[in-house]
Amino acid sequence: MNCDSILRLIPLYYYGELTPGEEERVEEHTHGCPACTREMAQQRALAAALDKRQVVAAPMLLEDCRSDLMAAIQGGAPHVDPSAKRAWRLFLDAMAASLSGAPLSGMLSGIARLRQPLGALALLAIGFFAARLINTAAPSATGALLSSVTSPTDDVYSTVRSVQPDNSGGVAISLDETRRKVVKGRMDNANIQRLLLAAAHEDNPAVRVESVDLLRSQSGSTEVRDALLNVLSADSNAGVRLKALEGLKPLAGDSEVRKTLRRVLLADDNVAVRMLVIDLLVANRDDNMVGMMQGLVQQENNNSVRLKLEKALRDMNASPGRF
Repeated sequence: MNCDSILRLIPLYYYGELTPGEEERVEEHTHGCPACTREMAQQRALAAALDKRQVVAAPMLLEDCRSDLMAAIQGGAPHVDPSAKRAWRLFLDAMAASLSGAPLSGMLSGIARLRQPLGALALLAIGFFAARLINTAAPSATGALLSSVTSPTDDVYSTVRSVQPDNSGGVAISLDETRRKVVKGRMDNANIQRLLLAAAHEDNPAVRVESVDLLRSQSGSTEVRDALLNVLSADSNAGVRLKALEGLKPLAGDSEVRKTLRRVLLADDNVAVRMLVIDLLVANRDDNMVGMMQGLVQQENNNSVRLKLEKALRDMNASPGRF
């Protein structure tokens, strides 16, 4: 793809409106094209400036948007009251105020080349602002829907995906909603356990630590045990892995747990995790441990881990070296 086609796609890429194949082509091109990389940075600056702007919408903004949009589609011009600013002018004024403190020298040239994509984004933005900010509308079916979406008491996060006018003068706005809620219950509640098991795989490490810490009390469950073993083997955060190890302490004699502990001892890169694994293995020792630990002593670079291995071998009446 050439630079002109990439420049038309950059605004849509930033807002997640491209197909996976198009996103990949944009990323491949921008990695090797400094000019398009600058355009991407300018798009981020523009979006950041718009995000900082707090718009107080007029009560009739949604109706104005509908009438202006229908007039434009039908080829006519809306009847504008000269003494009042219409919805499009309000949006343009908001953009101008948002960009007043931004470095515009390079940004304006990029905007000039992106008139059509920015026009499409502007329509989406009008729909988004109307859906999020208007809580007083005419008593119609559409008004009732918007009231339920934008109730100020609801903790709802919306992403507008499309804005489509209809023949009756209305508009259909397609959006994704995420609603935050609080679920309370005892640890032995199946739904609470299910949510905690899901939280153990969240992106936020703080959430994973807290969920694994709570799951420790339920480690007797096979499902919880398997989740703790998976966290110990695969979680990228050492603090989360340590919490999983603490939950597995009562199960250190279980054969599946011991297999995982041996793999972790050989592969984990965190000293604290490996030393705790040694303690658990020694507390439930078996004949297979001696050879493995003797091999580790010979190749271990960390003094603390090596000394702990040597002590464990002496406690088992075994030599730190192989013969």
